[in-house]
Amino acid sequence: MAVGYGPPIYPPAQTYHSQARRGGEVGCSVCRCFLNCLGCCGGCILSIVCNILIGIAVCLGVVALILWFILRPNVVKFQVTEANLTRFDLEPQSNRLHYNLSLSFSVRNPNQRLGIHYDRLEARGYYGDQRFAEVDMKSFYQGRKSTKEIGTELNGESLVLLGSGGRKDLREDRKSGVYRIDVKLRFKIRFKFGFLNSWAFKPKIKCHLKVPLSSSGSAGGLQFHPTKCHVDL
Repeated sequence: MAVGYGPPIYPPAQTYHSQARRGGEVGCSVCRCFLNCLGCCGGCILSIVCNILIGIAVCLGVVALILWFILRPNVVKFQVTEANLTRFDLEPQSNRLHYNLSLSFSVRNPNQRLGIHYDRLEARGYYGDQRFAEVDMKSFYQGRKSTKEIGTELNGESLVLLGSGGRKDLREDRKSGVYRIDVKLRFKIRFKFGFLNSWAFKPKIKCHLKVPLSSSGSAGGLQFHPTKCHVDL
């Protein structure tokens, strides 16, 4: 009796798909690892840079604080010592103001260790919050613990539009012969210590003046009194 056998069994065909897929997975893993390393390094570099910048800022702040305590800079002092007003006429129809005002200032540097550079000085005249004059002044340097006298003149004519309150004040000033005039100074200052100069500051100086008109008989012989100015850094 013949023994029957089943269909012949052949070994499975060998394929290369698994190896190709494995090779791709290995490549992708390498790329991911490289990208992760780059991201990690970038984060570390950024953190280091931030820490360095913070350290520099802290050091500069400490140095500035130490210098502040050592030098102890004080605010300059301004005073109008003389003011001579010979004309202050407003034409009612054209609103043209004719003026002639000369001013003398006393500038005090109270600092013991700091000199001061005054750059781009400018004087402005105001009446009733309306600016009527503007003039440049000479730059100068002031040594430590010293007082300097400077002067300027505001003269000419300009258009001034006063409201009802301003016109009322002008009538009162014309009657009394004493005019309420504001003078503002704008400039840049730099402190000097040895051969070092600081960065520029822009203080604002405002002087509220009561100036008698020299040609006015109604002023009753009044004289101008020296007036301290307000300094705003």
